[in-house]
Amino acid sequence: MKITKISQQVKRSDRYSVYVDETYTFSLSEGALVESGIHSGLELSTAEVDRFKQLSLDDKVYGQALRYVAMRSHTTWEVQQYMERKAAPPALIEQTLNKLTDLGLLDDFKYAETFARDRRLLRSSSRRKIIAELRKKRVASSAIEAAVGGEPDDERSALASMIEKKRRQSKYQDDTKLMQYLARQGYGYSDIKRALSSDEDY
Repeated sequence: MKITKISQQVKRSDRYSVYVDETYTFSLSEGALVESGIHSGLELSTAEVDRFKQLSLDDKVYGQALRYVAMRSHTTWEVQQYMERKAAPPALIEQTLNKLTDLGLLDDFKYAETFARDRRLLRSSSRRKIIAELRKKRVASSAIEAAVGGEPDDERSALASMIEKKRRQSKYQDDTKLMQYLARQGYGYSDIKRALSSDEDY
């Protein structure tokens, strides 16, 4: 068997179609193509063709995962779910996750830390709500604890600051509306009542 043509794909300019005996046989990314050393006119055995087909699949799945994590940060579980939806073989999913982790492109500890910080600053979410959201994303307990661990005083201080901030808005002069908002951010009823009482006393 002989490679008779290698052509750049139209829809995916970063991938190249490889034809063996005038028939499309597999495709590779530009990087994988260069690394493989294949070229037009190269004679291949059946075993070599099978090996390049497997390389093509590995390369394709890794490329899909790489584009997915490039869009925004994801947890390991989210990337795994994405690849399962793409019908990637389990062994290849594990291989790809390990590769992304080794490259530092998947890091649940870093993800949890950034997620918790953003939720506090941008959404004023409570510790309880942040923990619940991270658990939904299958982040390990150790990563969650590292990201949101803190003393109860920190949570009370954050709640007091939020009440002070929201009180400046006319619609939150009403305690009921303010309590509903705070509850949606994950704060407990007793903590909200206590914080509002302290606010009124002040």
